[in-house]
Amino acid sequence: MSAVAVLEPTTLLRGEKEGEKYGAFRDFSKNQVKHFDKIALFYKELHEKQTVEYVTRKRAEYAPLNKKVMTLWEAFDMLEKGTPVDESDPDTDSSQDVHSYQTAEACRRLYPDEKYDWFHLTGFIHDVAKILSHPFFGEPQWASVGDKNPVGCAFSEFIVYPEFFQANPNSQNPRFNTKFGIYQPHCGFDNVLMNWGHDEYLYMVLKGNGCTLPEESLYVLRYHSFYAWHQHGAYEHLANEKDKKFLFWQKEFQKSDLYSKSDKPEDKPDPKKLRGYYEKLIAKYFPNPVLRW
Repeated sequence: MSAVAVLEPTTLLRGEKEGEKYGAFRDFSKNQVKHFDKIALFYKELHEKQTVEYVTRKRAEYAPLNKKVMTLWEAFDMLEKGTPVDESDPDTDSSQDVHSYQTAEACRRLYPDEKYDWFHLTGFIHDVAKILSHPFFGEPQWASVGDKNPVGCAFSEFIVYPEFFQANPNSQNPRFNTKFGIYQPHCGFDNVLMNWGHDEYLYMVLKGNGCTLPEESLYVLRYHSFYAWHQHGAYEHLANEKDKKFLFWQKEFQKSDLYSKSDKPEDKPDPKKLRGYYEKLIAKYFPNPVLRW
């Protein structure tokens, strides 16, 4: 599929004012939700346990896509009924299925033209692989959700709770704790090991099942939790031209992902009214509706 033309940045969504920074959301310094103490504990586990060895093992385990066979709608049913609320998110206590519709509808408001329907679907499915923390898959939340970051090189100070990396064994290993670590300058993020979670797993599922979403969409889905890069420019020394090119869409997507979050009843979409639209998009971009997971 042909590349999507780069556009000028869109106007901002609800909650964003002229000059307002992304810090209005994702503020981990304040007790924004009643379970805030669990967020710090979550990132402590994530940063300490996600090592090169662990990530390599998990990628090899899930790469065959032999865990389950189901449609996207069956995956969403798992997400709604059996997956706990994301412990890493300081902005909302809503379930993941609510957030899927909120993000997708925000994407539609940003780019309402039909030629960007791929962007709408990107918003809808971006978190579906958080089913990793469903009892069927049995992964702990620190192996499913949370911010994305490279392993195998020095950890950036722009990652949430960077102090917790001190207990990660890779931080003490001279092979892994330098600026470039095991990587070459500007090798591109596709050639970098990222901590294991829903972003990478969904990318595997989409690539392995013949999904026809454009490359821009696949990139956004794979790196939408890589906040250190698309908010702060961290790891620029590993980024290549592809990463810089698609950074535009990554930033556009964050406007929908972050600023659509709301626990107010009036801000929660009605799936009964919206499902038909996303059924059409899934049929368009997934020639085979039954997917290997």
